[in-house]
Amino acid sequence: MTGRNEPCPCGSGKKFKHCCINKTDQKKQKGKNIIIKTPEQIEKMRVAGKFNGELMDYIRPFIRQGISTGEINRLVHNYTIKHGHAPATLNYNKFPKSCCVSRNNIVCHGIPNDKEILLDGDIVNIDLTTNVNGYLGDQSETFLIGEVSPAAKNLVLATREAAIAAIKGIAPGLSLSIIGDIVEPIVNRYGCSVVREYTGHGIGSDFHEDPVVLHHRNAESKSIILQPGMTFTIEPMINAGKYDVFTDKKDGWTVRTKDGSLSAQFEHTILITEVGSEILTLTPSQKEKGIIIDIPKEIK
Repeated sequence: MTGRNEPCPCGSGKKFKHCCINKTDQKKQKGKNIIIKTPEQIEKMRVAGKFNGELMDYIRPFIRQGISTGEINRLVHNYTIKHGHAPATLNYNKFPKSCCVSRNNIVCHGIPNDKEILLDGDIVNIDLTTNVNGYLGDQSETFLIGEVSPAAKNLVLATREAAIAAIKGIAPGLSLSIIGDIVEPIVNRYGCSVVREYTGHGIGSDFHEDPVVLHHRNAESKSIILQPGMTFTIEPMINAGKYDVFTDKKDGWTVRTKDGSLSAQFEHTILITEVGSEILTLTPSQKEKGIIIDIPKEIK
């Protein structure tokens, strides 16, 4: 995901909000920048999504009290390399690690390190993106560590419910704005808020393609009609408090809630099909259970 104030992924040197984000303007885009994948490209996306799901299943048992976020990064990196693939985040716009690990009030882009230890009561989002033969799978999950607060449980339930509803609610012929129309009322009902500055995105052979996927109610994406062959992420970032965020000036990456409240996220890579949608990053365990997103065991 690229924030409005971050460098544009196109390499122009401009901020995203002053460059390619403008391609999503209703008058400028008209769908011309969205890549409709060919059957061959879709199959490559399926292969990338499948591995990324396997990677999530692999890392899930390690996300527990006492592990460092740096160790999580090493496990993700080594598993990916062992299988002949590449962590897509590593060196992307100079991001220094092979995954994003965002703990408590970190909204996204958390940089793993050996001094940051998961503690009882934490929540943590693990965001994995893998390059498999030139195509990418992208997904994330939020985990609860030990005994968490009622507010944390409420936030994670809100985020999970909103993500699942958005994924189930899309279909060809609908406007892209349906995602925000679904997500925001659910989140508000839980007393939480939808982050506006960070979004979902098209994905394929490039990490970030059109369209920009907004998770709050908006007019910007009403003119974008979902078509078979579109691939993008649905990844609502939800705050327990207000939706305002800021980026750490020291590392230039870590995004935190401005009011210090907790933040959670779930994400899958989605393909629009002729009849509905297909989740490309379902993990093997999720397929076996017949679910879209796991319910953290601490709140079952």
